[in-house]
Amino acid sequence: MPDIEIYTTIICPFCHQAKMLLQAKGIDFREIDVMIRSSQRRKMSGCAFSSSVPQTFLDGTHIGDYTRLYALDAEGKLNAKIGLDS
Repeated sequence: MPDIEIYTTIICPFCHQAKMLLQAKGIDFREIDVMIRSSQRRKMSGCAFSSSVPQTFLDGTHIGDYTRLYALDAEGKLNAKIGLDS
């Protein structure tokens, strides 16, 4: 399974929704709280060209924010991207 990172803050409702989607699919991910680790927000912003959270990365490639993650799932493309059987 690919390496999945999700940049979040504890107070972000969209972050919770994105994590719940990944957890419901049984997907392991590494959560990086950018409120606690502000240097990671700068790193995320440089890679995602956005400072909003959540931001999701798959093997270092930017997937997108909450809206993009859910759109991929609704289109049936998320499972294929992360290597899950449909």
